[in-house]
Amino acid sequence: MSQDFLPLNGTDYVELYVGNAKQSALYYQYAFGYELIAYAGPETGVKDRASYVLKQDKIRLVLTSPLHPEGPIADHIRKHGDGVKVLALWVDDAELSWKETTSRGAESASEPKKISDDHGHVVVSSIKTYGETIHTFVERKDYKGIFLPGYQPRSSTYTAQPIGLKYIDHCVGNVELGEMNRWVEFYENVMGFKLLITFDDEDISTEYSALMSKVVSNGNGYVKFPINEPAAGKKKSQIEEYLDFYKGPGVQHMAIATDDIIQTVTELRKRGVEFLVVPSSYYDDLLDRVGKIDEDLQPLKDLNILVDRDDEGYLLQIFTKPVQDRPTLFFEIIQRKGAKSFGKGNFKALFEAIEREQGLRGNL
Repeated sequence: MSQDFLPLNGTDYVELYVGNAKQSALYYQYAFGYELIAYAGPETGVKDRASYVLKQDKIRLVLTSPLHPEGPIADHIRKHGDGVKVLALWVDDAELSWKETTSRGAESASEPKKISDDHGHVVVSSIKTYGETIHTFVERKDYKGIFLPGYQPRSSTYTAQPIGLKYIDHCVGNVELGEMNRWVEFYENVMGFKLLITFDDEDISTEYSALMSKVVSNGNGYVKFPINEPAAGKKKSQIEEYLDFYKGPGVQHMAIATDDIIQTVTELRKRGVEFLVVPSSYYDDLLDRVGKIDEDLQPLKDLNILVDRDDEGYLLQIFTKPVQDRPTLFFEIIQRKGAKSFGKGNFKALFEAIEREQGLRGNL
């Protein structure tokens, strides 16, 4: 077996550039149950931005806003709206990770640098991937601080109530027509990922539109990136709608794992998070399609949670509507009961749900 030249310990954090990080941070605390743990901004010596770090179990979200109308962060938000800028990966050696990937063709976004404070030091480096998204390699074995040097501990007067979110299961990227294979090859050749699964337009299509998707995974399976591109259809696909509104390729959704999807989704709905709706007829023959499951059917139907099975078990999943006004980034909540797949049996029902939303927006 070939040596893994880019060993990854998992996702370190995901950074979103947003129009108003202070307000977004409160939304994620209230609606999703994240706890505010750290902050960087003018009070900590950072003059061009404010960043709030939110945590729940193994998930860290960083919400960053610019303090001035000029500069790369403001430009990013003006073009893309709120969206994911950084998918940060936790590594043992950030310099080696950068060297291995750039020597295989990755374009550098920032060379390895050591940043320090009283709690030790971190080494970070970054490479570019699809659109304006970057991967930052984070080496933190010599650091004992709250997040990264430059950040100070910060808590909120609002006490967040966690909802059972555990870790990031996968992050999905949308790219333009004809670009999917190029980016799959990038992950294979540059980062040593393996192709896990392929969905073509026969798998993921409705009467009106279709998409193609390939899933790549790193060696230990801790990091999985499905890559989507639109396929030919009678009308505009959800991927094209995303590309139109995001103004290019980017992260479409983050799938977040829970051990109790019924409790998690019940809480999210209570707090005002909106989800895609599949027709109640989806549940009429659900057990015939997926076989015996541990959960009662009624709560799944009441909450609109979808179920799919593969050779290794089954999964339960649900998708939020976009979490900002542009129809771009959304979240998936997923509970795996053995299944390693991505819910292929639900694609048609999901697509039709997304198309209904597109139709309401006038974008189908």
